[in-house]
Amino acid sequence: MKKGFIFDLDGVIVDTAKYHFLAWQNLANSLGISFSEEQNEQLKGVSRIRSLEKILEWGNKTISEEEFTRLMSEKNEEYLIYISKMDVSEILPDVPRVLDYLISKDQGIALGSASKNARVILDKVDLTVKFQAIVDGTNVSKAKPDPEVFLIGAEELGILPENCVVFEDSVAGVQAANIANMVSIGIGDANILHEADYVFNDFTEIKEEFINNLVTAKKV
Repeated sequence: MKKGFIFDLDGVIVDTAKYHFLAWQNLANSLGISFSEEQNEQLKGVSRIRSLEKILEWGNKTISEEEFTRLMSEKNEEYLIYISKMDVSEILPDVPRVLDYLISKDQGIALGSASKNARVILDKVDLTVKFQAIVDGTNVSKAKPDPEVFLIGAEELGILPENCVVFEDSVAGVQAANIANMVSIGIGDANILHEADYVFNDFTEIKEEFINNLVTAKKV
């Protein structure tokens, strides 16, 4: 049986959250706003516009529309400098093993990410060839928990949503997978990702037997 396996990017395949944190922290500090790693967690899976809005809310700051646009652009430019230096060493543990196993089993593999830089990052870490479909921030208009990104991924793979499995590290992403009637697998803290069908700390905990069961199981 052929299933579709859809992977989020940030925090699932690579850890670019640290680069987002550095860029957002520098931006916040330039406005005289303190910005913590805990606050950065709240920006996971959130659009760039909404992220800046939240930072301004936390700092009780108001800026002009022109300044808002300039800051968003500067933040992205700084982030792009960080990711331009990425290489295969930044792939999270055992992600290639799981991807290669799925390929060996002739399963559908897609990327479903809100990032507009997803293709650049996949190229940098030499994983682009592993994916039959890539859906990123340039293809979608609705942010997670809207399931649009995953539904497009399923469509591009030619596989029904109920026959798809999603790997996500954010609450919004898990919710999007559930709304799409896909099997949701959380990568990270089980206390945070408790709405997922399954949760693992990372891919080192995901064994071939579990993947085989996913391939043969039906979504209830």
